[in-house]
Amino acid sequence: MSHTRGQFITFEGGEGGGKSTNIRFAVEWLKAQGIDVVVTREPGGTPLGESLRELLLGFRHQQMHSDTELLLIFAARAEHIRQVIEPALQAGQWVLCDRFTDASFAYQGGGRGIDSTRIAQLESWVQGELQPNLTLLFDLPIDLGMERVGKRGDKDRFEVEKRAFFERVRACYQQRAEDFSRYRILDASLPLSKVQANLQQILTECVAS
Repeated sequence: MSHTRGQFITFEGGEGGGKSTNIRFAVEWLKAQGIDVVVTREPGGTPLGESLRELLLGFRHQQMHSDTELLLIFAARAEHIRQVIEPALQAGQWVLCDRFTDASFAYQGGGRGIDSTRIAQLESWVQGELQPNLTLLFDLPIDLGMERVGKRGDKDRFEVEKRAFFERVRACYQQRAEDFSRYRILDASLPLSKVQANLQQILTECVAS
């Protein structure tokens, strides 16, 4: 039995944008439409990827070089694509991923200052033709995002960065949203019910297309 290839939807944005909450909402809504959904995340998504996530987000290697950080993320991504994302898409499942390569351009490119052409070379090597069908950017002012993160408790290695880092991350995401038609921006500063109403509308269009 041949399957229509599934849709690949990525959830992006800075800290405190509510990606996790909105992914849960999207999963429930899509399942209610009879769509088979796989939920995953980056860095992570595989046993190897989750081990690398611990190295990347923890504080054991606080002085990690930005090149090392980027290469570890793409190592996790290579495994993730081959073990999880591509098999699911080929089986006709929809893959919802909490961050993908746009995050590398935003955090390691915008935030850390790595030249975007180098990130693009890794993207081409690791992904080939694979790109998300839809990228949902949960955008909000830095101060609000940091306030929300502060309420969550312990911060990871990225969340302790200075405000200027997150300003660069946000600016990079906004630029990519202008450059790529697969992006849809959601105002994550709105009340959650409003954000999810907007999300549902975008998903409805996606299912109908």
